Amino acid sequence: MLDVSVIEDAEAAAVSLDPIRAGLLAELAAGPASAAMLAARVGLPRQKVNYHLKALEKHGLVELAGERRKGNVTERLMRATASSYVISPLALAAVQPDPGRFRDQLSARWLLAVAARLVRDTGALITGADRAGKRIATYALDGEVRFASAAQRAAFVEELTRGVSALITKYHDEDAVGGRPHRVVVALHPTVKPAEAAAPEPSAEARALPDTPSADPGAPDPKEH
Repeated sequence: MLDVSVIEDAEAAAVSLDPIRAGLLAELAAGPASAAMLAARVGLPRQKVNYHLKALEKHGLVELAGERRKGNVTERLMRATASSYVISPLALAAVQPDPGRFRDQLSARWLLAVAARLVRDTGALITGADRAGKRIATYALDGEVRFASAAQRAAFVEELTRGVSALITKYHDEDAVGGRPHRVVVALHPTVKPAEAAAPEPSAEARALPDTPSADPGAPDPKEH
């Protein structure tokens, strides 16, 4: 079982987003189970569970883990092909974000477009590497910093930009024979706490406040809302 699998096909994405099938995927990510076992867990008829399992199997989201005899019946034990799944923007290829359309380093939506491209490209690399039986040379740095003020954050961004730009200039070789281009992505955004992911609707008083630009130089442009 893979740790993460990338869904690039639109039909497979639609199958995975169905609430019942998503629930079955979660069950099978925890361990192999038969249709009868799953039916007892999710409260559905076995025939209906079998129907959904066939759809998931058709799109490579679940696979056969083994078989076992139970009385006069041979049960198929299914398992998820991955512990978790990521839907690539390729699943919505016609409307996928394109960071090349505009560039605004202080725009949260541009950051989202860059992140979507990162998911798309990394997913394509993983798919190609799996088919070729090879590994991909990648690197990621994930950290958290607490700024004392907006001015400190702006200074951090400026210094980070200078440092990364200097490294790119130092190591980039346009004429390297056999060289391979690599994309460098550095992102900075406020940390999202679990409680904030499901933030309540603003009060009537808050909704009545006028929309005014923030004095914070690192805050998103009001247009982003």
